Amino acid sequence: MVGIVIVSHSKRLAEGVRELAAQMVQGKVPLAVAAGIDDPENPLGTDAMQVYNAIASVYSDDGVLVLMDLGSALMSAEMALEFLPEEHQQKVHLCAAPLVEGAIAATIAAAAGNNIQQVIAEAQGALIAKATQLGVVDHLTTYPSPLAERGEKQNTKEIRLTVSNRLGLHARPAARFVGCAARFQSQVKVRNVTKGSDFVRADSINQVAMLGVRQGHEIIITATGSDADEALATLQALIESNFGEDNRALESHSISPSPTPPLPPSSLQGIPASPGVAIAPSFQFRKIPLVLHQITPISIQEYHVENPESQWQRLQSALQTARQEIQTLLSNASIQIGDAEAAIFDAHLLFLEDPTLIEAAQQRVFTHHLNAEAAWQGVVDEVASNYHHLDDPYLRERVADVVDVGQRVLRVLSGAPVTAVEISQPAILVAADLNPSDTAGLDPTKVLGICITAGSATSHSAILARSLGIPAIVGLPAEILQLADGTLLAINGETGRVWIEPEPDILAALQAKRETQQAAQQQALNIARQPCLTRDGRAITVFANIGSVADTQQALKLGAEGVGLLRTEFLYLNRTTAPSEEEQLTIYQAIAQILDTRPLIIRTLDVGGDKSLPYLGIQSETNPFLGWRGIRFCLDSPQVLKTQLRAILRASFGHQIKIMFPMIATVAEIQAAKAILTEVQAELRQAGIAFDETMEVGIMVEVPAAVAIADQLAAEVDFFSIGTNDLSQYVMAADRTNPKVANLADAFHPAVLRMIQQTIQTGHAAGIWVGLCGEMASDPLAASILLGLGLDEVSLNPHAIPGFKVAIAQLTMTQAEAIATTALQQDSAAKVRALVSTSVD
Repeated sequence: MVGIVIVSHSKRLAEGVRELAAQMVQGKVPLAVAAGIDDPENPLGTDAMQVYNAIASVYSDDGVLVLMDLGSALMSAEMALEFLPEEHQQKVHLCAAPLVEGAIAATIAAAAGNNIQQVIAEAQGALIAKATQLGVVDHLTTYPSPLAERGEKQNTKEIRLTVSNRLGLHARPAARFVGCAARFQSQVKVRNVTKGSDFVRADSINQVAMLGVRQGHEIIITATGSDADEALATLQALIESNFGEDNRALESHSISPSPTPPLPPSSLQGIPASPGVAIAPSFQFRKIPLVLHQITPISIQEYHVENPESQWQRLQSALQTARQEIQTLLSNASIQIGDAEAAIFDAHLLFLEDPTLIEAAQQRVFTHHLNAEAAWQGVVDEVASNYHHLDDPYLRERVADVVDVGQRVLRVLSGAPVTAVEISQPAILVAADLNPSDTAGLDPTKVLGICITAGSATSHSAILARSLGIPAIVGLPAEILQLADGTLLAINGETGRVWIEPEPDILAALQAKRETQQAAQQQALNIARQPCLTRDGRAITVFANIGSVADTQQALKLGAEGVGLLRTEFLYLNRTTAPSEEEQLTIYQAIAQILDTRPLIIRTLDVGGDKSLPYLGIQSETNPFLGWRGIRFCLDSPQVLKTQLRAILRASFGHQIKIMFPMIATVAEIQAAKAILTEVQAELRQAGIAFDETMEVGIMVEVPAAVAIADQLAAEVDFFSIGTNDLSQYVMAADRTNPKVANLADAFHPAVLRMIQQTIQTGHAAGIWVGLCGEMASDPLAASILLGLGLDEVSLNPHAIPGFKVAIAQLTMTQAEAIATTALQQDSAAKVRALVSTSVD
C-alpha cells in the first residue's frame, strides 16, 4: 500500500491532519509525520532528518507520497531524498497538493487500493469539490499534472503528429490510443494543437475524445517518466498506422440520401442510416427515452451515508459486473459482426476504467458522503453534458455511448431488470432511440428494419445496424412513435423514406426492389451452402467459429458444414461463479441438436492471456500470453475441467461432438488432460450415463513447441487444429495487442506459413487430419495458400464463409499448390500478400 508523509512547520497541525485522515480510513493507510523542531522557545520549523525517518517508516515499493505546507518544508523534503538509496528515491514523490485536503484525499485513495499515480492525482485535485461548491471551477476541470517528482521537466519528452485517419480520434481509435497510453509507467498527456486545446490525460477516454481530434488535426503528445521514449514511439506507430483502420472501408459505409419527391401524407422522411428495403408490421420498443444529456432515469434516491467505504465497494463491484457484461457483449459482437465494429465496446470498457471518472465518483462518495447510485449518476450526467455541449456534431453523438455505459452500471447498482429488445415475430422496430448495446443484441431474422427518431448515420447504433445488415432510418419525426403495434410499414434505408400502410403501387414497387435484393443474397447463399470444391474437384471442409446457440443457426445459413471451434468461454463470462454441469449440458445439447449429425468441435475452457476471470482466481499477469492460461489453468483446476468434460460427454450421445484442448505445449499436458477425460468417462459408465465412446480428441496447435514435437503429439490425438492468432504472435515474438509490434504477428509471414506446413505434413504422416481455426482463414487471400498447403478443414467467422468458398471455387489444386510453394520462399508477409493478389487476379 502507498505510504503517506505529512511535512509541516507545526507539529500540532501535522498530527491533527494525520488524525483526521486516519479516522477516514480506520487506520488502514501507513501515515507518518515530520513536523516542528526540538526547540521549546521556537517549535515551528522542519528537519530533513525527521522527513527521512518518516519516509523510511512508511516506505513501500508501491510508493510514498510526501505532502508539505510552506517554504522550508519543501527544501527539507528534497534534502531528505538525498539520504535515501537511489532505487528508493524513484518511489518517493513530492506532491504540490494542499496539505490538509490533499492528505485526506490521498489517504482515502490509498485505502481504496489505488496505485501511486492515482493517489497523486486524487491529492492534486483535492480542492475541486470545495471550488465546485463555491462555484469557482467546474467539477471536472483538468488540473496540471500532479506529478512533482524531481527532474520532471528534464524527463518530459514530446512529439508532434498529424492524425490522418478519416474520422480522427473517434471512439474506436480513441479507445486504442487510451489503452496504449495506459500501459506505460510514464504520465502521458495530449493536446489538440489545431483547436488550441489544453493538455489532457491520455489515459482518460472521455478527455481524449473531447479533444475533438479530426482528420488533418495536429496533436502534441508528451510523456514524463522512465519509459517516456517507448511510450511516445508506440503511440506514434499507432497513429501513423491509422489505428489499424482502412479509410476506404470507412468510406464504403457512408450513405448519401437520394433526392426524393414531395412526401405523400402516408410517408415520413428521415436520415438514411443502413441500406436495404424492409416491409413488415411495426413493433414499438418503449424504452424510457433519454432526457437531453442525462442517463436514462432509473428510479434511485440520493441520500447521505455514514460509511462511505461500503458505498465505494458497492460501486466498484457494480463496475466489475458491468465490465464482465461488456466483455461478453464484445466477445459476441466480434463473432457476429467482426472485430472492427465490435471495437466500439472496447471504448465502453475504457469508459469504466477512465481515471478521471472513477476519481470524481470516489470523491463524491467520500467527500460528500453520497450513496453509490447518486455519486455515479452525478458524474456520468456531467460527462454526458460535456459531450452534449461540444461544437463537433460527430463527437456529440458519443453521448449515446456514455449514456449506454452509465445506464448499465446504474442498473446493476439498483437491481433494475435488463431491458432487452424481444420480438416474437418479424417486425420493423420503432423506437425513440437505441443505444449500441441494444443494437448489437438484435436478431436480424426478427428485426427486419429499424426506425428511430434520434441518432444519425454516423452513430454507433447505425454502424452496428449496417454490420448486421438491417435496413435503418434515423432522425424520423416523433409521430412515428404514436403508431400502434402491427401497423404495416415499408422502409427504404437508402433514401430514408418510411411509408405507413403503403398504397398498393408503392408496396408493389418496394416489394420488387426487396425481392431483387433478396434474390441476389439468396444466390450468394446458395453457392455458400454447396460443398467447397476447387475447379478440378478437390474438396476442403468449411466449418464455423461460434460462441453461442444463435451463432450456430447463423453459421448454417451462411454455408457452414459444421462447427470447428465452439468458444466455451462465453459460458463463464458475465457471472461470479463457474457454470454448472447442467448449465453447460443444456447449451451443448442445444447446439448439437441444431447441427444434427454435423461435426461440433468443443474447445475446453481457454481463459487467461487477454481473458481474465477473477472468480476463478485468474488475475492480471505481467506477461499474460506467456502465463497461466488455457490447458495450464485447467490442469491446475481439475474440478473445473472435469465438470466441463462431463457436460461435453453427456451431450455427445447421438451427435458428432469432438473435444479440443487449447494451448498444448508438451506431451505431458495432453496426457494429463486425456487422463482426466478417461477418469470422467469411467465415472459416467459406472453411473450408466451414455456418451459417444468413439469421440475424437484433438489439440490446438498454437505454440511453436507443439509444432516442433508434432510427431509426438500426433500419437496422442485424432486431429490437429492450428490456431493462427496465437501461433503468429508466438512465432514472431510479438504481442498482437501491442500496437508497436502487432504488425509483426502476421499469419502471412513465411515463418508462420512454414510452421503451418510442418504441422500439416507431420499430422498427415501420422495419419490424422489437420484443420485451422484462426482468423487467417477469414481472409479470402489466404484461401489459395491454405488449400495449397494441404489443409483438410478450415473454421472461420460465419460471415466470411461465402467469400472463402467463392475464392476456392476459382482455383485448381495445381494453382493453389504453386502459390503456396512460392509463398513459402518469400521473405515478408507483404510479399506473400502481393504474390497472392497477383496470382488470383
